[in-house]
Amino acid sequence: MDIVFYMASAIAIFATVMVITRSNPVHALLYMVLSLLSVALIFFVLGAPFVAALEAIVYAGAIVVLFVFVVMMLDLKREVEEAQRDWARPRAWIIPAALAAILLAQLVYVLVVQPGEPGVMTAQGPREVGLTLFGPYLLAVELSSILLLAGLLGAYHLGRSRP
Repeated sequence: MDIVFYMASAIAIFATVMVITRSNPVHALLYMVLSLLSVALIFFVLGAPFVAALEAIVYAGAIVVLFVFVVMMLDLKREVEEAQRDWARPRAWIIPAALAAILLAQLVYVLVVQPGEPGVMTAQGPREVGLTLFGPYLLAVELSSILLLAGLLGAYHLGRSRP
């Protein structure tokens, strides 16, 4: 189980570095999805399947879709056309597809081969996660909600039409 954790961690770090260093926003979003899915696998291995599901659904799903809308709202026209041509090439998909296949193989390994290894923590349900988040970590949750609200207002300011 440790090897799955360390491999998923390495993929998360590599994908995050690729998000930061890519100049093409579509490629950066592709690596961001991979990074978020590998973090979800890490949560699953650590015994938090509910948090892993939230990570995959909320972040890898909803937040990345929001980023795609922001890229569309910026209306970069020529740059976007060139990026779409680059994005459609198989060369752009090789590394993310290989890393995603490794993550899928690790997930299958965890679910099928070693379903009840004794070193894994017990699963936490939504009630325990809620009590933890709104108990000792209440300040962190509130600060992150303010940060998300500031990002939403910034996206609105960038996307609004000017008279």
